[in-house]
Amino acid sequence: MREIHLEVMNMKVADHLSREQHKKLKRMKDYKKKRKRNEKVNWHDLMGMNRDTYKRGRGGAIRSNRK
Repeated sequence: MREIHLEVMNMKVADHLSREQHKKLKRMKDYKKKRKRNEKVNWHDLMGMNRDTYKRGRGGAIRSNRK
């Protein structure tokens, strides 16, 4: 009895789907992979490396020109 129970637990969701549902699931999975590859991340902005620098002067902080 215990061996049967373990075999049932190892079944995947795809084993319970019809062929059409399985194909749709596979298409959705492939679409997510394609979409993820095209994503570009600007790591400098994300990590805060492109922030303006300020210097103390008369009248408060002054943004320095950085190019």
